[in-house]
Amino acid sequence: MRRWCSALAFGLTLAALVGPVGAQPAGKVVIAQGVDPTTLDPHNQEETPAYNVLLNIYDTLLFRDRDLKLVPWLAESWRVVNPTTWEFKIRRNAKFHNGEAVDAEAVKFSLERLINPELKLRQAPSFTLVDKIEAVDKYTVRVLTKKPFPTLENQVALRASILPPKYFQEKDTATVARNPVGSGAYKFVSWAKDEAITLEANESWWGGAPKVKTLVFRPIPEATTRVAALQAGEVDVIVNVPPHLIKQVEANPKLYISKAPSVRTIFLWVYTHKFDKEHKLVGPVDWPTKDKRVRQALNYAVNVDDVIKNVLEGNGIRTATVLTSKHFGFDPKLQPYKQDVARAKQLLTDAGYPNGIDLVLNSPDGRYLKDKEVAEALAGQLTKAGIRTTVRTHEWGTYLNQMMYVHGGGPLALIGWGNTTWDADGTLTPTFRSGKILANYYNEQFDSLVDEAATTTDAKARLALYAKALQIFMDDAPAVPLYQQMDIYGVAKRVKFQALSSEQLVGPWICLADQKC
Repeated sequence: MRRWCSALAFGLTLAALVGPVGAQPAGKVVIAQGVDPTTLDPHNQEETPAYNVLLNIYDTLLFRDRDLKLVPWLAESWRVVNPTTWEFKIRRNAKFHNGEAVDAEAVKFSLERLINPELKLRQAPSFTLVDKIEAVDKYTVRVLTKKPFPTLENQVALRASILPPKYFQEKDTATVARNPVGSGAYKFVSWAKDEAITLEANESWWGGAPKVKTLVFRPIPEATTRVAALQAGEVDVIVNVPPHLIKQVEANPKLYISKAPSVRTIFLWVYTHKFDKEHKLVGPVDWPTKDKRVRQALNYAVNVDDVIKNVLEGNGIRTATVLTSKHFGFDPKLQPYKQDVARAKQLLTDAGYPNGIDLVLNSPDGRYLKDKEVAEALAGQLTKAGIRTTVRTHEWGTYLNQMMYVHGGGPLALIGWGNTTWDADGTLTPTFRSGKILANYYNEQFDSLVDEAATTTDAKARLALYAKALQIFMDDAPAVPLYQQMDIYGVAKRVKFQALSSEQLVGPWICLADQKC
């Protein structure tokens, strides 16, 4: 377990993260994501477009640097006191944007809000092992857990934004969801829904004033429209450049491409069981996908390599499961299903469907790299194998709120899961462990294995548990794993920007070309 981080080590880390302190913030950078956040409540979202805005407004206790290593953030240091107690020392020179102090009481308030069962916040399932939070003194917090929680530091480096208590106590949830106040490098200015979110540099940020004065996040769902906006100089950074337009961007002397293999895996969720609004098991679904043989047929029916080659033009890495090789718990021995149409048809026959089946494949349009086109290509392959598939596309907010979070996206749903806890628990638990907010799958043995792995501190034992869980996953097929996404950004040369596997758009790491950073 981690020991106290020294002040010297922290200073060196901070300098590397935020760059030299000096000139006043200047200029504006406009970033075009594919979709607008559905909320700006930092505890009530699990979507990268919202994270990218909110990580600039709110600070977490820990963070990950550009090399994805855990580093101190609002917590100057941290340690494991005993298997069920973590201690965090809070830095003394941080303040919220409204002037409130960042201290142990603010951390205690924030974490207690997050785990409050009455609020049913979307990040809460990641902290079910937390029992209580204690403010030991003004700048020391202890987190007590029900069982050992080996990935707590991973979780608080991504989730659990620290909030100003007075502001959140005085405002209702709808207000704070649209008017965020944090302690981060940027202050919230305005949000014109589906048009733009504007942030302004926090010159008194504890990490030093950011170089860029104004950050603007614009949602532009259509990929070619994003590229056109970049070429016209209307935006400075765009996500998900279509592969067939990369050369066009690179041919423009004012633009460049920045790429990185993402932490995100793209897969088809296969609904196997029904859950109620409280995420309690009701029983098997009414669709053919309740039969394991049908789910295996889905996996044998598709040719993912062909999709990567012809739809993504090589911008994807085939995966056997829903984990990448960068995740703790990844098992390199597992190999992807290989397309075998004859076997797929036989499995359908064995399951009682000799004449094939009809299914709906739901997909967002504009959230992931060529998501609609990927869904259509897969539907064509499935149909040729006797799984007659109709694609239905949805606007991102509708997709999340009316389908994913209420189990309404079946029997098939294209989804991307970007697990920046870098641990198998951050994918297998929220998306496949029954009873969790997003899960549409039930297997008692699988649940038991991921639960045990989540509370086991021995690394080798955890790897063994995840290996067993993934074997069950491969056989039971509650998903059709597809590929690890390649993130492709288009950038104006007036901006210094580097794509990260974490997909994070960190304001202090973005500078104008004439700025030293």
